[in-house]
Amino acid sequence: MANESKRKDSGAKSAHRPVVTIHDVARHAGVSSMTVSRVMTGKRHVSEAMRERVNAAIAELEYSPNLNARSFSSAVRVGAIYSNPSSSNLGTFLMGAFRQSGESGCQFLIEPGATEAEAIASLHRLVEARIGGVILPPPLCDSQALLDLAASADVIPLAFATAIPREGISAIIVDDYKGAFDMTRYLIGKGHRAIGFIQGDPAHSPSQRREQGYRAAMAGASLTIRDEWIAPGLFNYRSGLDAAHKLLDQPNRPTAIFASNDDMAAAVTAVAHGLNLRIPGDLSIAGFDDAQIAATIWPELTTIRQPISDMASRAVALLSDQVREARTGARPEVRHVREMLTLVERASTGAPID
Repeated sequence: MANESKRKDSGAKSAHRPVVTIHDVARHAGVSSMTVSRVMTGKRHVSEAMRERVNAAIAELEYSPNLNARSFSSAVRVGAIYSNPSSSNLGTFLMGAFRQSGESGCQFLIEPGATEAEAIASLHRLVEARIGGVILPPPLCDSQALLDLAASADVIPLAFATAIPREGISAIIVDDYKGAFDMTRYLIGKGHRAIGFIQGDPAHSPSQRREQGYRAAMAGASLTIRDEWIAPGLFNYRSGLDAAHKLLDQPNRPTAIFASNDDMAAAVTAVAHGLNLRIPGDLSIAGFDDAQIAATIWPELTTIRQPISDMASRAVALLSDQVREARTGARPEVRHVREMLTLVERASTGAPID
């Protein structure tokens, strides 16, 4: 009877004990999760002192790999919904997100959401997968229907790269206005006075701020913006082609074109080559984001670097911490994290030829 009572008491304690993960052991030992894995599997390339430190942490935390495997259902899960599957930024975002999910000890799931209806369906699937938080890029982070659904499911939302952060929602933000202002001033400094602009998707809050920055810089230099120098775009390559033809198939075309993102700027480059325009001699072209495509086209693109990979990493880290905090019954602190933009000068811009 005494032994049975002891076993019941032990079982009751273990039922209430927090699940210890390999990442907890790594933090406790002051090493990486990979090092803990190497020690546990008996692999080489680990010093004896390091091995003793990890084993001590395992003993102190009473870490059990088998227990960890059985507790799969209690793992921290963070989801993301992407709104533009053709964006050249998507791969960079995923690299940062998956890298951080490993470091944070959480699972990262991703679903498509090109329209609000598709995004809502994707969020339902993520909720069924028991996510605790979800990363929403523009325009999804501005959708009240998505935010209401997240709230009803006790899922913590995080706005990614929004230009209009909300008071009660954590966000990773950049100053789109300043980035566009700086690029326009840079082109003006090169001697350009006729600067065309390709707008972004009007449903995305960064689009508005980038156009405002362009217009402010032009006004600050007392330069006129002709209506025909503004072309609509949707942040994709196809819309960039249409915009480029609108701007370049006119008698008084601009000497420089600033596109709201690199995909559209790459499309301008293709159209300019087709018209036998020299870049940057006949036409300077600038973009925004510093996506992978910016350094793969010829000539390489002058652009505003947005640290997408670091931003994605920061988003996953912040959201996973908030999910863990919410599980303790505490209310997670709302944070707005600002990332810095950088103007990257490459070969696609130069002084206009008189």
